[in-house]
Amino acid sequence: MEIKAWMDAFAAAVRQAFGARVYCIGLQGSRARGEATADSDIDVVEILDEWREADWPRYEAVLDSLPKRDKVCGFVSGRRELIAWESSELFGFYYDTVPWYGDLEELKTRFHMADARRAVRIGACGIYHACAHNRLHEKDPAMLRELYKSAFFTLRVDYFCRTGEFIRRKSELLPLLDGEARAILAAGMGDADGSFAEQSQRLLEWAGRLIQTYTE
Repeated sequence: MEIKAWMDAFAAAVRQAFGARVYCIGLQGSRARGEATADSDIDVVEILDEWREADWPRYEAVLDSLPKRDKVCGFVSGRRELIAWESSELFGFYYDTVPWYGDLEELKTRFHMADARRAVRIGACGIYHACAHNRLHEKDPAMLRELYKSAFFTLRVDYFCRTGEFIRRKSELLPLLDGEARAILAAGMGDADGSFAEQSQRLLEWAGRLIQTYTE
């Protein structure tokens, strides 16, 4: 699937359905990063002036009119809710979104470096919690693989906090890392070694150190 053609059709259909109410249309996820596979979701963003009850069936009709409907996921919101969003999440939302219509520049006034640091800590806490639970109770290698994959988002915000540079793609971030951080990202990209217990311990120790590093 050619994502540009699909997004052009999506943006045109949204603008026809909602007119001047459209604040921003964007693309996120692996397709925005240029790292998608044939099975990847189409992770879209639609922000209106406000989100009304009547907008649900209208937006659903837009999605149903497009090919690959089963692949579509993503975020919808009114502008005022988005502007008031948790600032540590706005940081990631801004940098993760490739605008297709409109822009999100207004968001840049809503977060600061302290919010990026908070995003690292929250991400590391979430990974630590889920990894500890999985190690003790679920013992699910597939869940552990997903946690390693999700570590990418925390790694790139950590890199931003240390360098001031936001790296969008895994393949671009990997050569910029070394030591433990590089091993975590490589494992998330499929280059993992060791037993389930060893991999769990490696992820727990990495997340634990980040939690301590970014404690305010």
